[in-house]
Amino acid sequence: MRSIRPVRTYHFLPYKYGLELLLDIGHIEKLKNYVLDSTLHQVSFYEIIFIQDGSGAFTLDENKMSIAPRAIIFISPGQIRRWEIEEKVKGYTLFFDKDFLHQFFSDELFLYRLQYFHQYLHPAEMHIAERSFGKCLELLQEIEHEFEQIQNDSDHLIRAILYQLLIVLNRYYADVYKAQRDTYIHPDFYRFRSLLEKKFIQDQTVEAYSKMLNISSGFLNKICRQFSGLSAQQMIHYKLISEIKKQLRQNKSSKEICYQFGFSDQSNFNRFFKKFTQITPHQYRKKYK
Repeated sequence: MRSIRPVRTYHFLPYKYGLELLLDIGHIEKLKNYVLDSTLHQVSFYEIIFIQDGSGAFTLDENKMSIAPRAIIFISPGQIRRWEIEEKVKGYTLFFDKDFLHQFFSDELFLYRLQYFHQYLHPAEMHIAERSFGKCLELLQEIEHEFEQIQNDSDHLIRAILYQLLIVLNRYYADVYKAQRDTYIHPDFYRFRSLLEKKFIQDQTVEAYSKMLNISSGFLNKICRQFSGLSAQQMIHYKLISEIKKQLRQNKSSKEICYQFGFSDQSNFNRFFKKFTQITPHQYRKKYK
């Protein structure tokens, strides 16, 4: 039985261009040190991949998606991924730290307003029409052009283009999956999404988040169902299961995970995991050995 190697984490290099710039762009097939093999790895920043050519598969956490022209893949920080390339992949990758937008916008919830990041219900990828993909490429090329002649005010121009691209992508994504495209629906829903990413280990009840948001549990459930199709508790459970699976794939023991996520005992942890996955943590881990 082969052992599982630790998953390597890649971090953003903010001073790659001299000035601090928390965004980068490049061609997948040309970027130095960009991982394009079957090695499991993760990044601590946001990334959007635009496939122009190639075939194979890309696995994000445990969700396998096909590599094909005009595919767009959305990656949130901490998601584990790997490539299984059959024909050489060509295209753009755009990656950025959340602070790149926070320094410019007063809205700290902006990234949680986008349907494709921190997604619980729909896939973290989409295939779009040639004309729509062409629109994305135009905006990417504008960003790329600015990187070729970096100036003191380049970060402002790049943020403006990035903002446009993210909104356009949100509209395309909403159309593909029949999801909510309005990024300014009830703010408490986005606050809940943001809090859940930060506090899911210590706070796992709807009541805890309702108290933080100063709203009733019933109202929180109502807006979650309205804007995500899931109840607040289902969203909490989806997040927990996703993170537990990640720990299992990194070969952490059930005892360690049980303690980390606050389960009263290992049997309670096993029951919780099996309820949502139909298999035990041990059986799940064996799939990745």
